[in-house]
Amino acid sequence: MGLAWSCCVLDAGGHVIDESEADQTHPTASIGKVFLLCEVAERIADGRLDPRARLARDPRLSVADSGLWQHLAQDSLPLVDACVLVAAVSDNWATNVLLDMVGLESVGARAQALGCHHSRLHDRVRDARTDDDPPTLSSGTARELAEVARRIHLAASGGEAEGVGVDAARLVEGWLLTGVDLSMVAAPFRLDPLAHGEGDLRLWNKTGTDRGIRADMGVIWTDADAVAYAAIATWVPGEESVDAPFERMHALGERLASRMW
Repeated sequence: MGLAWSCCVLDAGGHVIDESEADQTHPTASIGKVFLLCEVAERIADGRLDPRARLARDPRLSVADSGLWQHLAQDSLPLVDACVLVAAVSDNWATNVLLDMVGLESVGARAQALGCHHSRLHDRVRDARTDDDPPTLSSGTARELAEVARRIHLAASGGEAEGVGVDAARLVEGWLLTGVDLSMVAAPFRLDPLAHGEGDLRLWNKTGTDRGIRADMGVIWTDADAVAYAAIATWVPGEESVDAPFERMHALGERLASRMW
């Protein structure tokens, strides 16, 4: 089957700069956690949630792999700290606790409000998926995900964007600026993975990684320009080298770097 590749890059006004198979739906691993963060942020912004309310690390929702909370001594965290963990290191346990609080249905409604028809978070994170579970954590198209990234940044900059308010978008963008995975599209910018929210060029992104899946969505901007992007590579493990997806991601990043610098 080979490598399935989709990408979409939008300028600040939503015009396409670059695209390839942008409407193809792929599994996107942890990318769907962005919709969860947007829903939680809206509830904080409108007063339904207290940002400092403490959330318990429910053992029924524990899951391994990505994240730090499983390694920390604290059994409870302020809600906003759980959001930072999801944004920074794609924390699975924090994801499940937040999702249990707001509900999967509301997260789906948030994705729809953001203009998505094919991009969704389908389930909580699980160590193993059975036939009774959704087959993948999330799915999406590059076009929809790039537009979601564009709307978040537009609203965070004080503009009007459907599906996300200004205050909520500023929360989400602030959380995502802490993201440490710059291995995909962001790699050619050579930014500090631990500090890339300030300076002449700024970037936030959210990645998704699983067997046979690499996905990245985000925004790169300067005072003069901004682009929103999403890129997704999927393949059958064992039938394609894992190098190929990164080569595609890095090539896209190089093209964006040439525009921004």
